[in-house]
Amino acid sequence: MLASLAVIDPELTYGLPPQVTASTGLDALTQLIEPFVSTAANPMTDGLCREGIVRVGRSLRRAYVDGRDAAAREDMAVASLFGGLALANARLGAVHGLAGPVGGYLHAPHGAICGRLLPFVMEANVRALVRRLPRSEAVARFDEVARLLTGRPGAKAAEAVQWAYTVCCDMEIPPLAHWGLKPDDIRPMAEMAKTSSSTKGNPIELGADELAEVLVKAL
Repeated sequence: MLASLAVIDPELTYGLPPQVTASTGLDALTQLIEPFVSTAANPMTDGLCREGIVRVGRSLRRAYVDGRDAAAREDMAVASLFGGLALANARLGAVHGLAGPVGGYLHAPHGAICGRLLPFVMEANVRALVRRLPRSEAVARFDEVARLLTGRPGAKAAEAVQWAYTVCCDMEIPPLAHWGLKPDDIRPMAEMAKTSSSTKGNPIELGADELAEVLVKAL
């Protein structure tokens, strides 16, 4: 069931509605950031992730506003491809670890769930790393994500969190409660996410309480 050839044609995406552009674009971004900070990051995937994150940073909003912006659509198509290659050769993380059980429970677009979770998972990861593994390379990698997204040489991890949160607001990504997630669902979802195969690639082990806090913020 493996394809012999994949044709990546951005022109096929020109007619995507803005909300589909937002959802799929945020999934592509998540699939670049998570491998870049994962426990299995490596030089090959690092190059793909760096290039892809830059392209998303400059083009996701543009593609959302004008679906026929050829340069923006090409950037997003390349970024999506690179994210797929990266996750297949590195690993994902807690965003996808949470998005699995949440997506199985809610009738919601996968990318919209990832986009809503992304800033809060990044925030939780950075906080946990600084407290428990301050010498981890992942701390510096989150700062680099901020520089790649914003184009600002001195950007820090908090600016990556803010960038992701702001772009979700700008593209009207709804909170998880919009899709039907309830406070009583949070603990079971966090417990399932803790043992997810995706979560095992997270740069630091997050406890069920930390994962539950992410869901509370995304609610």
